[in-house]
Amino acid sequence: MRPLPRLFLTASVAILAPLPSALAWSQPHQAITRAALERLPAAQKALLGEELALLGDDYCLIPDHVFTDRANAKFAMVDDKPKEIYRLNLHLPAQQPENLETIRYFLGKAVAAAQSQNIKDAARYMGTICHQIEDYGSPSHTMPGDNMFTLLQQFLPPSEVMRDKLLHSPVESGELTVAIPDYTPKLLGTTMNEAAWKLMHRIHEGIINARSTTIPIIQALYIEDAKTVERHQLKAATFDAKIVADALYTILCIGTRTPADLEESPEGIALKNTPIAAYYPLEAASLYFPQTQFFSSPHWGHARSGVVLAEGKQALPLKLQVDSKIGPKEQEFSEGISAGMGRSLTFLLPAGVYSRFTVLAGLHSELGAKGKVEFTLSGDGKPLAPAVVSGTEPAHALECDLSGVSELQLTLNSKGGDSKSNYAIWANPTLQKP
Repeated sequence: MRPLPRLFLTASVAILAPLPSALAWSQPHQAITRAALERLPAAQKALLGEELALLGDDYCLIPDHVFTDRANAKFAMVDDKPKEIYRLNLHLPAQQPENLETIRYFLGKAVAAAQSQNIKDAARYMGTICHQIEDYGSPSHTMPGDNMFTLLQQFLPPSEVMRDKLLHSPVESGELTVAIPDYTPKLLGTTMNEAAWKLMHRIHEGIINARSTTIPIIQALYIEDAKTVERHQLKAATFDAKIVADALYTILCIGTRTPADLEESPEGIALKNTPIAAYYPLEAASLYFPQTQFFSSPHWGHARSGVVLAEGKQALPLKLQVDSKIGPKEQEFSEGISAGMGRSLTFLLPAGVYSRFTVLAGLHSELGAKGKVEFTLSGDGKPLAPAVVSGTEPAHALECDLSGVSELQLTLNSKGGDSKSNYAIWANPTLQKP
């Protein structure tokens, strides 16, 4: 089953003089951006006016052209780092805090320009955001620290034709026709902080999707199967186009409407509560759990979203005993996290967006009868809501105030029961707005 989603790839690539051709989708940048622009509402297309075509043809390439297009280079630079002309984090993901900072900065610039009715500058900042989304979701950018695939080729030895070629460009280059005709862009937030944070998690989905395409593309390159290469490239590009559409739509919504108007809209109301069971925590570095984060009780493994693993082998639904008017009853949950003892899950929060966190904490109703576990919610290292639950008890409803909290932590510890029965579950973990 799927592991918890979160955290970006580690950009531990040593690049002294990055070349745009080494870090780009190339033509697919334009194809992806144009496909996303096509799905914007008519009013937003009209607002962009002549910038619409420029965004798809030119602005989405700004981060790659900073050395040759100095007039637009500033739209891919950070004000307080004037000497950093080429910003690597716009091309290769680092860890979650840095990625969020970059997304928040350029999204904020685009929103501010739109709010001041400077559509030309807004579109150029939007082009930079498009590029970042598309590069993070490129099949060539999926291997932490190995975007030229020199390590991967030791596991997948190349064919004679490909033996002396760097794989980065062949993996992502092509002339793609991208379309998302049935997709409706989604509002990612009613404020800039919320939108940047939600966009980060949408991008996580794009990274995971792109990872599923990388090895099939390389294998197809080895046997010179161009159709299969293009099919998997399109899988990544199409997914990226949907994320780009969400980002552009959200920027223009926040840039042209009041926060109150957005909050009261059907889309805004739907954002009042945010489940986080499918988000990767900070411990899952580079969107996967390193072995240092594996636990040994109740089995050997790592945290899971949506399922519990019996003895670490068999995926079962999340089930808890819960209180009801007629007494405890068993309930199954689709949203939840199963985890082990002695490990924490830490979730980065957007500033000033959420006021409360709620969760049901308990032991699996079929596997955890002999267990006893302490569940603790903490904010920035300070315990906020603890509960000790025995396997025969109904799940405890925990909640905590998130005012001023930047990191929410969920921690489990054994409290003396049968450790092999400590099948602990965080069910319906949800962030709530005021």
